Amino acid sequence: MASAASAYAEEPLRVYAAGSLNAAVTTLAASFTSAGGPPVATVFGPSGLLRERIEKGERPGVFASADVEHPQRLAREGRSGPAIVFARNRLCALAAPGVDVTPETLLDRMLEPTIKVGTSTPKADPSGDYAWRLFEKADKLKPGAYATLDAKALKLTGGPTSPQPPPGRSIYAVLIAERKADIFLTYCTNAVQAAREIAGARVVAIPDSLAVGASYALTVVDPAQPGAERFALFVLSIRGQEILAQHGFTPVAAP
Repeated sequence: MASAASAYAEEPLRVYAAGSLNAAVTTLAASFTSAGGPPVATVFGPSGLLRERIEKGERPGVFASADVEHPQRLAREGRSGPAIVFARNRLCALAAPGVDVTPETLLDRMLEPTIKVGTSTPKADPSGDYAWRLFEKADKLKPGAYATLDAKALKLTGGPTSPQPPPGRSIYAVLIAERKADIFLTYCTNAVQAAREIAGARVVAIPDSLAVGASYALTVVDPAQPGAERFALFVLSIRGQEILAQHGFTPVAAP
């Protein structure tokens, strides 16, 4: 009969990660395991909701967030190690088929009453927080823009009751295909994936005057889980950073 220690050693490393990291972390996990690490069991979701689950007692080995604030909060509460930035992303606009918009006209189009602007849910999902930072920048360019965008933005993803996509589909592609949103503010990595699924959909770069960057950070929650600290180091390694770059993220360490 296997001892308790060996049985524990055979358990997979549990990794909680932001939904926008799904493809990248899946690849990272497979590469980590093939390089001799333990198998990895992943849970993806909005970073704020994952952080709440950890605060309620769940214990992943590693938590990878789409921002720095959520892992820093866990560290301040004594629930994890320090937060370490491992990748960067940025916001893009995903335009539904037939929506005429360019980087230069993006703000004016979003302010039009007939244009539906989709976002994620602030506080639950950092993508929503980043969208509201864009609204704050918009207000400096066009006074009153914040109030307009704050009132009209549709929080379609990232919340506790937000719809889930069918298997193998991007939720952003589904939402713009159904015209739940004409313009969706999301991470560029998400927008590129969604645009591949929908003919006529386009990724529109956000102009510098409105641009919002996103720093992703990880923290080791349960170092006792086999491979937890090794996985964190693997993400920061040359190979890990190469994988993140292949999935459209800006690495923090040059491969």
